[in-house]
Amino acid sequence: MKLSADLQSALDASANAPSDADLARRAISMLDLTSLNGDDSDRVVQDLCARAVTPVGPVAAVCVWARFVPTARKALDGTPVKIATVVNFPTGEADAAAVAAETRRAVDDGADEIDVVLPYKAFIDGARTQPINVLKACREACGDKALMKVILESGAFPDADLLAWAARDAIAAGADFLKTSTGKTQPAATLPAAVVMLDSIYESGKQVGFKASGGIRDTAEAARYLALADGILGEGWATPKTFRFGASSLLDSLLAAAGHGEREGEREPAPAGGY
Repeated sequence: MKLSADLQSALDASANAPSDADLARRAISMLDLTSLNGDDSDRVVQDLCARAVTPVGPVAAVCVWARFVPTARKALDGTPVKIATVVNFPTGEADAAAVAAETRRAVDDGADEIDVVLPYKAFIDGARTQPINVLKACREACGDKALMKVILESGAFPDADLLAWAARDAIAAGADFLKTSTGKTQPAATLPAAVVMLDSIYESGKQVGFKASGGIRDTAEAARYLALADGILGEGWATPKTFRFGASSLLDSLLAAAGHGEREGEREPAPAGGY
């Protein structure tokens, strides 16, 4: 993805980001611990929730299929961990009415956050009204009960300008967060796409967060994403209210860097998959 000189400079600067214990603890507090696999079960979700309160503090949220929201709600009762789920996922091809109904069900079941897929294929093909109507329908269904995190599927976009356009439209439709990827396509999250999305948030002047999701598995890579946020939106901007990582295997690397668990290189390889 070709970037402007200023954005390329921000990307280059992130290569020197420190990945120490303080960074790891910071990143853990911003983690959406995620399981969106075809064979997920109540037991898998319960085990995921058990990991969400770590030796260095709780993660920001767990993200699970909508049918497991009640299971996660019960497992995390009494903790500060939020419950997130996905709608219009992963293809982004449902219509506005279906997305609204799916969102209302999830919110009624106890979801605090809705990660909704932008109809990105239609957007890339030139549609504008239908994608924004889907997001507006989701926004209305979320009301003031749930955050709306819009998944752009950034790896599908052919150039930075079109991705920035999608980011602006998502913000205009009421996005509380912009999110990189479903984790089900390749490429998933990338640093160049993150630069474009963070810059779009900066240019909007609105209180919109950013979520890097899909394929982020080690502390060093997480550090680069946080460095980008610090560089573009200012030191201290990135908090659990404005910045998230969507991942499962990343937690082990962060805990090791924070002094809990095995060091990098001593663990078994992370399982294959988008998260």
